[in-house]
Amino acid sequence: MTKDPVNWGILDDLVGFHLRRAQSVVFDHFMDTVKQEKVSPGQFGVLTLIAENPDLNQSGLASALGIERSTMVAVINVLERRNLVKRQESTADRRSYVLSLSKQGKEVLGSVKTKVRQHEKQITATLEGSEKQTLLDLLKKISGHSN
Repeated sequence: MTKDPVNWGILDDLVGFHLRRAQSVVFDHFMDTVKQEKVSPGQFGVLTLIAENPDLNQSGLASALGIERSTMVAVINVLERRNLVKRQESTADRRSYVLSLSKQGKEVLGSVKTKVRQHEKQITATLEGSEKQTLLDLLKKISGHSN
């Protein structure tokens, strides 16, 4: 017996609803792609920002990602226990710690980056021509990160 398609009602017209559904698909695919490294999308973002911003402290990282400092401390604790991130007292402010990747962190990030590039190709495979750039531009506009 075949069921009738679901009537989505107002949901079908909501950007947030479709963003959440797309995010779920992308997240699941990401996790499957990097399952060997056991790195979440959030951890990948943290590792990338640490690698690209030498001497970034925990507060600056939390601010860049738009998350609470206490949440950032917990994330860094996990990455530090996995020997992916190192904290060092800041020479400019002894109350804060600057972050860097450990040797293992650099290796894991390199491996994940390679897989993420493939993941990105796969999740955007149905987009044509400049649609990917248009989508990125629109998402950045919504999030307040447009150039």
